[in-house]
Amino acid sequence: MKLKTLALLCSTVFPLAVHAADAQVERYIVTFPQGDSVAYKGEYAANFPHGLPVGVGSGLTFMGKQGDDLIFTTVTDRGPNADSPKAGKKESKIFANPDFTPLLMTLRVGKGKAEAIDAKPLHDEQGPVSGLPLPEGLIGATNEIALSDTLQQLKSDKRGLDTEGVTPDGKGGYWLCDEYGPFVIHVDADGKILKKYGPQAEQGEQGVAGGLPNIVKWRQPNRGFEGITRMPDGRIIAAVQSTLDIDGKTKNSAQFTRLVSLDPATGKTEMYGYPIDVGVYKKAKDAKIGDIVALDNHRLLLIEQGGDKNKQMRNLVYVVDLNGASDLAGFDKEKAPEFDDAEQLKARGIKLASKKEVVDLRKLGWQQEKAEGMALIDNQTIAVINDNDFGLQAVLQNADDYQVDGKGHLLKDGTAVATKIELKPLEKPESQNDFWVIKLPEPLK
Repeated sequence: MKLKTLALLCSTVFPLAVHAADAQVERYIVTFPQGDSVAYKGEYAANFPHGLPVGVGSGLTFMGKQGDDLIFTTVTDRGPNADSPKAGKKESKIFANPDFTPLLMTLRVGKGKAEAIDAKPLHDEQGPVSGLPLPEGLIGATNEIALSDTLQQLKSDKRGLDTEGVTPDGKGGYWLCDEYGPFVIHVDADGKILKKYGPQAEQGEQGVAGGLPNIVKWRQPNRGFEGITRMPDGRIIAAVQSTLDIDGKTKNSAQFTRLVSLDPATGKTEMYGYPIDVGVYKKAKDAKIGDIVALDNHRLLLIEQGGDKNKQMRNLVYVVDLNGASDLAGFDKEKAPEFDDAEQLKARGIKLASKKEVVDLRKLGWQQEKAEGMALIDNQTIAVINDNDFGLQAVLQNADDYQVDGKGHLLKDGTAVATKIELKPLEKPESQNDFWVIKLPEPLK
């Protein structure tokens, strides 16, 4: 994807130091001084005279300081897309720019600004990759129908990625994670894909990549790996965003979501259960992981978020301790622990990770629905960022009453209608990338 040079997409909001719950917060709105935007020349281009804002913030990692500036690496997801009605029994998505390539970007924070610069498209030996869904029949396929903005069905892509997390590899490159496969991807400093890991195919299955436990193929569609971090000993931990839905039976009741450990040096994998706050959600599937970052070889920070029973959003940061947590792989052979309630887990001797709340972002004034990127600056300071979904939304009244046929038509009761789905800009603040630097009341121990 080529980025067009345009005027700034949004103005800078200077950092405001505030105190809430004894935490200090510096707030920024991410800007793009190099004029980066996502080209859009489709049916509703008149609604986006400057193109689409780049949706950084799906992942975040701290790279160090340059003078007084803080330097981060961030990553986009699969690109500008919007919800649309079902195609029969299948979900569908509108891809405003099907040619979009997921990007790595540098985020420079200092002098009152948070600036995203130096876009690097992800690519492999065949060239830039896309964010389009994988073909049906492959492990990792979401079975979504990808549509153009005129509701024409698009081709799927075996190389497609929906990137959601980033962490340094310690050698100048990065490890990324993805929601499709779900995949763990090793890239160099320029975004070239060096290796990809995915659920290991079993007999009769076909996968894009292997090396990870087969069971994570049961991630809910678009709820694959949502966060990734590299532990000091070199292991990679990737967090499944929500509860697995094994055989379509466990997403609403599982007590945990999975943290998958991969040692790239040996290929060894382990899996741990992160206990979601089951009691606060209407259904267990409503809990979502935002991002993770390592504190040491057995502890990490983790964002848990989602709408509670009263449909109120929650965004909490926890310290999660893997010491003593069971490797779930040994139990999966008998029966996946997702089928167990709390008492059954205890009876089987399955120990989930322990957790302790660090900060409630909502109590600090966080207004965005999600916090999708988190970085550790020092043992008392973290940074969080949201994903602005490329400032895009689909507008259609009573969307549940319609379907699409993949041939450019909206259907109602099986008959084509003149009604259209219009792509429009998101309003502020949802269209912005909020970036916060938070000094915690006390050091992380």
